[in-house]
Amino acid sequence: MQARVLVIDDDAEMADTVAEFLAGRGFTVECAVGGHAAITVLGQRAFDAVITDLRMDDVDGLDVLAAAHGFDAELPVMVMTAYGSINGALEAIRRGAFHYFTKPFKLEEAATWVERALAERGMRLESRGLRRAVDERTNFRGIVGKSAVMRELYEMVERLSGTTAPVLVTGESGTGKELVAEALHAAGPRAAGPFIAVNCAAISEGLFEAELFGHVRGAFTGAVEARKGLFAEADGGTLFLDEIGEIPVSVQAKLLRVVESASVRPVGGGSERAFDVRIVAATNQDLLQAVKDRRFREDLYYRLNVVAIRVPPLRARREDIPLLIDAFIASVLQRQPDAPARELASESVTWLRELPWPGNVRELRNIVERLLLLARGRTVGLRDVVKVMPETLAGAEASLGELVPLRTMTRRYIAWVLEQTAGNKLKAAQLLGIDASTIYRILARED
Repeated sequence: MQARVLVIDDDAEMADTVAEFLAGRGFTVECAVGGHAAITVLGQRAFDAVITDLRMDDVDGLDVLAAAHGFDAELPVMVMTAYGSINGALEAIRRGAFHYFTKPFKLEEAATWVERALAERGMRLESRGLRRAVDERTNFRGIVGKSAVMRELYEMVERLSGTTAPVLVTGESGTGKELVAEALHAAGPRAAGPFIAVNCAAISEGLFEAELFGHVRGAFTGAVEARKGLFAEADGGTLFLDEIGEIPVSVQAKLLRVVESASVRPVGGGSERAFDVRIVAATNQDLLQAVKDRRFREDLYYRLNVVAIRVPPLRARREDIPLLIDAFIASVLQRQPDAPARELASESVTWLRELPWPGNVRELRNIVERLLLLARGRTVGLRDVVKVMPETLAGAEASLGELVPLRTMTRRYIAWVLEQTAGNKLKAAQLLGIDASTIYRILARED
């Protein structure tokens, strides 16, 4: 699409000369004779750049500049001025003009500056569009959320998706680490290859090598047929090692050798097989502490932790909870179209948003499904929430029935959180998202 340029001068011949040259360079050009006519045209049509004379009899170039930016704050405006009016040109620059030409000037110079102005305008608009897309994005490859911490996570995934470097995804249980691994895979060049996920905590110590590296027939009792192993199955794609901290120390040295050599020897086999696999590992443990405790090899830790992505807990992004609830409702109703409830009342969503959610997104998903399946009406009210999950709300049902003050309900809920943390006020405050001093103050109040 050709860029539209408006050329303004009270000398019609001068305006036509500039316009004719720019049209020859491929621009769509319109002329306006005088500042008053120019402002009228600017109010009627959109332009991508403006060239205006500075000194005009009816309305000068500074007025045109102000009017142009009134219609479009980032419209590039260039001014033409005689040698004796340099101060006026500098004033135009101070007011936001993109550039000025001193008459007489070469038409080639004017075309070059128009092209430069259009290029910068395009980059600004593209940058703003990308920022707006990130700001408005609520779902990124199955990961739901638009909070600041989630936007940072999306940007990190996008930056790393095109690389082959191993990534260590950390975060509490239930935060969605596997979704992050899937997003890394789906957004990268290996998207057409397999994505193989394994929960290392679910494999018995004696079967680790066979599961990861494969085995030949007869390698051990029960090996009635050969198996490729997960590294071979993931060839050309991504291998996701969840709960990597649970891999036995006896296997870690062999895993390190496989990762470094990009080749694997099946249990009982005599030859190695090369593979092309991106490794994404995940853990909810403090692996550095595990290294200090000699439960995890330091060399393996640094080999897997080339780049780390931290998935935030749900309590650190409470503004995402309503979005997550909507997503889980849609998912449940797709699988359970006959579920009695179809939505959550606003007060129910508000209540759920303020809970500590130690089980994070996984716990919220399970609770939403339970509410939809067990609620009695179409809309899940706050009483329904309390009846369905009394163990989580701890005494709130009685509070609702008694219509007690909110401060009483707050004290009872804080007391329940303290029970879950064995009386540790600092940990309770962290879960609640408040200062420990606030807990002391609330519990000291009289009902």
